[in-house]
This record gives sequence, C-alpha cells and structure tokens, in this order.
Amino acid sequence: MRVPNVTFKTRVRDANVEGPNPYRWQDLASADIFRGRKVVLFALPGAFTPTCSSTHLPRYEELHDDFAALGVDEVICLSVNDAFVMFRWGRHQGVEKVTMLPDGSAAFTRRMGMLVSKDNLGFGMRS
Repeated sequence: MRVPNVTFKTRVRDANVEGPNPYRWQDLASADIFRGRKVVLFALPGAFTPTCSSTHLPRYEELHDDFAALGVDEVICLSVNDAFVMFRWGRHQGVEKVTMLPDGSAAFTRRMGMLVSKDNLGFGMRS
C-alpha cells in the first residue's frame, strides 16, 4: 500500500515566539516523513485512553532503541487527535524517543483505510 499524500498540522517550539506558549504551527507532508526512510508507524484510537497510555505507547517508547538497531529511522505514534492533545499526552507519558503525530482531521487514517467508528465508546471516528 502506498502512503497517502496528506499534510499534518503539527506544532513546534520556536524561540521567536514569546509568552507561555512558545510554539508555532508547522505543516508536515507525509512524503517528508516516509519517503526514503524506514518508519514504524503505530496508530492508537485516543490520547489519554487507559490501555493506550498504560501499555501501547510506553511499550513502543521502551522498544525504540531495538527498532533503531534494526535500521528504523523513526518510530511514530499517530492518533486522530489535534497537535495540542498529542503534545500534552507525550509529555504526560514522558515520551522522549517516539514521535507524536496528530491526525486531527483523520485525513491520513481515512486514506489508509484504517478509520473506524468508536461511537460505542463516545469517541466517534478514530484510528
């Protein structure tokens, strides 16, 4: 399967931005993430959810160096959440090695054919 061409809305720290929220928006194309690179991408249904927070995300963080030893360039956690939620979730979890990638509008997840209904949990459409 080909990786779809989408633009992720991310936020990055910027020393030129003053105040308590020194971040700016940055568009990140899927081609810039995946083209010519080995990437482990795992998608979870929601930030701060019990199993994703206690088991899934921590395990990928723990195994990051093992993936790198196999030639993987980056390990990415994707979720249908906005950039602010993904950032806070990563900080709350103590994530230092896994990249937290927001798919706020579910464009990537939808085009990958991985969008599922989690209405039974009150989540709506998720990865």
